[in-house]
Amino acid sequence: MADIVPSQALLVGLGAVPGAWLRLRVVNHFEPMVPRKHWGTFLVNLVAAFALGLVLGLQPSVRCTPPGSTSSLILLIGVGFFGSLSTFSTFAVEVLVTLRDRQWGEALLLTAGSVLAGLLVAAAGYGLGLAHG
Repeated sequence: MADIVPSQALLVGLGAVPGAWLRLRVVNHFEPMVPRKHWGTFLVNLVAAFALGLVLGLQPSVRCTPPGSTSSLILLIGVGFFGSLSTFSTFAVEVLVTLRDRQWGEALLLTAGSVLAGLLVAAAGYGLGLAHG
């Protein structure tokens, strides 16, 4: 396992703060417009998946996560900003709450939609990045 140097941790942290803040703002902004708060999380996760795919497509020779990533842009934007903008843990808890509330169809739609749409938009972003990189 490679050690992460302090400058890498700083880049990730500097990217994470605005990403987490933006997620909070977007989810709270859309909360009154959607039937349940988890659709705001769904939206930011899709935006982050597309954008991270795009960034990686523009720099196909680097990896998304350390070790092996020598790109400061990937650490700052990819791992830090888009990593904190998207949130798997919140998604998982929101699915559990939906199941607890016996909203079976919505839980299935949220789960399948998040995985399938997330993969599709990440692939679209990556393809767009490759085409323009």
